[in-house]
Amino acid sequence: MASRSNGLAAEMEAVRTLALVGAAAAGKTSLAEAMLHKAGAIGACGSVERGSTVSDHDPLERRMQHSLNASVMHLTHAGTRIHFIDTPGGPDFLGQSLPALEAVETVAVVVNAATGIEPMTVRMMEYAASRHLARMIIVSKIDSQGISLAGLLADIQATFGRECLPLNLPDGVGRQVVDCFFNRFGQSDFGPVEAAHRALVEQVVEVDAAFVDRYLEEGDVSPSELHAPLEQALREGHLIPVCFVSSRSGAGVAELLDVIVKLLPDPTEANPPDFIVGEGAEAKPMEARPDPTLHVLAHVFKVTSDPYVGKLGIFRVHQGTITSDSQLYVGDGRKPFKVGHLFMLQGKDHVEVSRALPGDIVAVAKVEEIHFDAVLHDAAEDSHVHLAPLAFPVPVHGLAVEPKRRGDEQRAWEILGKLAAEDPCLRIEHVVATNETVLYGLGELHLRTVLERLREVYRFEVQTRPPRIAYRETVTAPAEGHHRHKKQTGGAGQFGEVFLRIEPLARGAGFQFADEVRGGAIPGQFIPAVEKGVREVLVCGAIAGYPVVDVRVVVHDGKHHSVDSKDIAFATAGRKAFMAAIREARPVVLEPIVQIEIDVPEHSVGDVTSDLSSRRGLVTGTSTLGAGTVAVGGQVPMAELANYQSRLNAMTSGQGRYTIALSHYEAVPPSVQQTLMGQYPCGDHNRMTHSFP
Repeated sequence: MASRSNGLAAEMEAVRTLALVGAAAAGKTSLAEAMLHKAGAIGACGSVERGSTVSDHDPLERRMQHSLNASVMHLTHAGTRIHFIDTPGGPDFLGQSLPALEAVETVAVVVNAATGIEPMTVRMMEYAASRHLARMIIVSKIDSQGISLAGLLADIQATFGRECLPLNLPDGVGRQVVDCFFNRFGQSDFGPVEAAHRALVEQVVEVDAAFVDRYLEEGDVSPSELHAPLEQALREGHLIPVCFVSSRSGAGVAELLDVIVKLLPDPTEANPPDFIVGEGAEAKPMEARPDPTLHVLAHVFKVTSDPYVGKLGIFRVHQGTITSDSQLYVGDGRKPFKVGHLFMLQGKDHVEVSRALPGDIVAVAKVEEIHFDAVLHDAAEDSHVHLAPLAFPVPVHGLAVEPKRRGDEQRAWEILGKLAAEDPCLRIEHVVATNETVLYGLGELHLRTVLERLREVYRFEVQTRPPRIAYRETVTAPAEGHHRHKKQTGGAGQFGEVFLRIEPLARGAGFQFADEVRGGAIPGQFIPAVEKGVREVLVCGAIAGYPVVDVRVVVHDGKHHSVDSKDIAFATAGRKAFMAAIREARPVVLEPIVQIEIDVPEHSVGDVTSDLSSRRGLVTGTSTLGAGTVAVGGQVPMAELANYQSRLNAMTSGQGRYTIALSHYEAVPPSVQQTLMGQYPCGDHNRMTHSFP
């Protein structure tokens, strides 16, 4: 650690970083406005309703009147630079909210006094705890009508633990707040503040035996002496401070800024970030030290791409000093880039700065190599350093997309790729089985906003539909197939005759082709043509139009003509002989079965398991995750999960989440197979009857 007498070190220690997280409509954006205004960073508070806030600067955010993106801002209060990030509160936008945790020392979970603890409140507290970050709770809208702040504080302590203690308390029916850490005496809406003061001091001194002894002997310890144990309590989660504010009246906003400056950790006092060096099993922990004199380590936690402005990489400096003439590498890239211009962000505005120290959140523009989760460094030995990955929710809500204009497929892929590069919970995939481009997100609203951005920012129109289910076809019994192809057109004709047999293979075995023709009944040069015809059926299907899998085909006899036999004749004969054999081999349609894990509140387990069973699902077990949450494991057909998140939200009051992974394929029920066959327009199999195994 650099000496505290060092000017850069002193400047670095006058930095605080904070992420405002929590449920939608908790008041995060309005609180950010109030803080900026109180610190003199803006002349007047903007309004979410009028679309005039610093953080919600995207046109789509202004129209929808809620945050869709993480927005970075900064202010100066009492000589301390405070970087803070306003994050969206909807569960569909966790790809924007969670990366903000990688850039800060403290996570401030904002709770709306009128609506209380919501599912996103719990989730963000859990995520912050998993990253060993200091946490605080900010109760907003304390001047709302008909609320019980004392009851809400009791709910907070019941949900998150007795370590949630107020640093200040509302007074005058929420018109102001009174400090109860530095102030031992006084009144509040909760009564005398002395009890709250004692609870705080006792909680803090518990982490230091020397202070415990002093407290027991003297009956109190001056809060001014408790800085070190307070920071330790915050690092260890032994104390989760609670503050009260009203962004509308300004009550508690100045006091909140004082709390941030006086009590929250600076970059030297927080738990170090989880850097690792190497890959896979060889990876080892690495400590990044908040020392401005060391080599540079910075982490890119947000990337934006604009067709007019270009790419912007936003990063947190963890070690070293970055200046406008720094040469930095991106990850394991071998070619450095020159920083050129270094910016601090104020919403959409870029404020150029000359340097950034550990703790600072800054950005560089128009560096194409930069990408989300990249580590920027200035030393070759750091090329394999990266931050331990966050546990992002898996995007499972899919939508097939295609450009409205033919020929725009490549451009669609490029633009969607840019959008996916900005959001770790957005995934684009070309599904070979269905020949579709599928966009996967965390929910319907998530994908809808992506499509809105595609249309408004990039002026690109696409058509969408639910993704097709990747069904397969196979056979369940051995069978023989035969076809003679004979065609005479006046000149040279076409002739080829093929006898083959088929047999089922184990699930997942694929396709096998064997040549057992003897005596030259089919000359060797025509066997590849027979296989080509067979493979055409593998691709296009025989009974419902889906690929055929897990079958062995043996060609064992046939006939040829010395003049009329050609490749096309044997390809046709092979294809039709194969289709004839399939029809006699008790064909079935296979559907994908996924392994599903559903995290739900304990009281919703019965509803969720019953619903899963009604979807032809199988519950394989349950396990307790803690905090009143249960993981329900099972298997269910992919076809039964259309709009499942909406149903899960209804059963769990929005608290349920799920992940899926392909497990295996198995035969669909006979009724489903008949429906799928009836929808297949090709061939004459629709007029046939089939026996099902």
